[in-house]
Amino acid sequence: MIYTTILVQLDIDAPATPRLLFARQIARKFEADLIAVAAAEPSALVSPSESSPLVAEVLRYRTHEIEERVKKLKEEFLDVAGNDARASWRAELDDPTRAVALHARAADLVITGAPAASVAGDYQRTVDPGALVLSLGRPVLFAADGLAAFKGERVMVAWKDCRESRRAVVDAMPFLRNAKEVTVFSAAEEGTLAARDGAADVVRFLMKHGVKARSQLLESEGISVGESIVVEADRIGADLIVAGGYGRSRFREWAFGGATRSLLKSGSFHRLLSN
Repeated sequence: MIYTTILVQLDIDAPATPRLLFARQIARKFEADLIAVAAAEPSALVSPSESSPLVAEVLRYRTHEIEERVKKLKEEFLDVAGNDARASWRAELDDPTRAVALHARAADLVITGAPAASVAGDYQRTVDPGALVLSLGRPVLFAADGLAAFKGERVMVAWKDCRESRRAVVDAMPFLRNAKEVTVFSAAEEGTLAARDGAADVVRFLMKHGVKARSQLLESEGISVGESIVVEADRIGADLIVAGGYGRSRFREWAFGGATRSLLKSGSFHRLLSN
């Protein structure tokens, strides 16, 4: 697994430059192309009893507002990218999650981050994190709040013996190979012996791929697995948490295991989730 193309998702209600600079740093680390994608979908949000001309006018206004925001984001993109032929711009008047999923076909890794507080949960103007993980077929790197520079020197693999975790380890391999220290943490949900054996296999797999890895049993001590992952990541000074994003879909509601929900909310860390 190598990253030859990285896609960065931009929110129309936030400055583009900070996330672009964060993504460009990672793209340069792997000598990868960079694709920036901005998308939003206008909504009338009026009563069905209102007249159609009014609905059409509201949609025209909101479409124009989105187009103007996209123009400003593109200007920021051009300021950051300059004459870099390996950076490209894409914009859609569409559901943001759907647009990113569409363009993710061209990328090995997708980068996103926390939306502006004013539009958090408005999935016509920002992506739905759960839906993104489950629909892309690509690993998603959720940048830490504040977009701290990416180091990736100490990586925590939150291991659970399931398909999604196996996929996440492979998808994160470029980061894992570059790390100085990788710790595979396994919770004893299926028994201590099984957890140790599983983590040991993962460590052997990683070492055969040139990764400096070790295993450790994750002690929850009366707190949830998700909370214990966050506590342990903070204790070891993790730069990145790698985990499987496992759940099921039901219309636009996405139900995840508790550990995945905790990681999606843990903005203190860079997190790579894969499904």
